[in-house]
Amino acid sequence: MALTFPVSPEKNTSLQKRMQSLGIRESDLKEQFVKASGKGGQNVNKVATAVVLLHVPTSKQVKCSIYRTQGLNRYKARDLLCLEMEKERTPEKFREKLDAIRKQKDKQKKRAEEKYKRNSLENNEIED
Repeated sequence: MALTFPVSPEKNTSLQKRMQSLGIRESDLKEQFVKASGKGGQNVNKVATAVVLLHVPTSKQVKCSIYRTQGLNRYKARDLLCLEMEKERTPEKFREKLDAIRKQKDKQKKRAEEKYKRNSLENNEIED
């Protein structure tokens, strides 16, 4: 029986297929639950919601404490592990994505600078 998480059935099957294509089996994973820190109040301080996932064959380790619930953190930890494995197998694909993101951020930065200059010029004209 496959492991299910508190997400939509589509996301569950998608994750299972991804893990299968990367050769990650549930039996190869060691899962630990630890207390998280940060936002969340008493729930975070008292309950072990963070997940530490170790893939024994590759000794890759992932820690996830993004969500306040253990179930969602378990799902996300597996997702992050798959991402790490994909990064290792096809690094050029991820370099292309990073380059595209950098290019987009540079473009946003230039637009913001132009907008700031335009606004400051308009404010100076109004004050004069």
